[in-house]
Amino acid sequence: MEFEYLPSILSVAGLVLISIVSPGPDFAIVVKNSLIYSRKTALLTACGIALGILVHVAYTLLGLGLLVAKTPWLLFGVKCLGAGYLLYIGFKGLCAKKTLIPIGSVHHKHDISAFTAIRSGFLTNALNPKCMLFFVSLFSVIIDPNTPFVIMLIYGLIIFVETLSWFGFVAFCLSGKNTREKFNAVGHWIERVTGGILMGLGIRLFFMV
Repeated sequence: MEFEYLPSILSVAGLVLISIVSPGPDFAIVVKNSLIYSRKTALLTACGIALGILVHVAYTLLGLGLLVAKTPWLLFGVKCLGAGYLLYIGFKGLCAKKTLIPIGSVHHKHDISAFTAIRSGFLTNALNPKCMLFFVSLFSVIIDPNTPFVIMLIYGLIIFVETLSWFGFVAFCLSGKNTREKFNAVGHWIERVTGGILMGLGIRLFFMV
């Protein structure tokens, strides 16, 4: 039975990979936390994003995503929540002050907690209506009432693994000691630039079709 759905599985894998590597709020928050905080924080942020994307997968497969997409006021509410969160973390980034982090130390004085790192990634993705619309469009094409539940689980697993792998890779590469040493002196500017990008993305959400 699984071989019958192999073309659809490969299509999902390819389309999702293209989607997640495209720069957006998820990429911006991973870059920010990778360069400013520890590798642990960067990887936890990536985990948060992967967990957030499971939210979109779950309600879309259950049919709720289509309901939200076809209900203007509900979609607008989701957009406002997502935009508001991006504007909030973006504004905090713009207000960042210069602080030198001792790269050689094991513990980072200015690091954030594991919960905060996961939450930042989770909320950035879970409150992004662009993700919702993407999965509603994707699953409305490849899923029908006869699609086995195990196949839908495979779709969800592929999406989770791809998301975690990509952003984990980005976090690992950018959070290395040598990389952070180069950016240590300009860390506040990294926060300000990514903060501006996140605010721009938040404003853009309000005008998203």
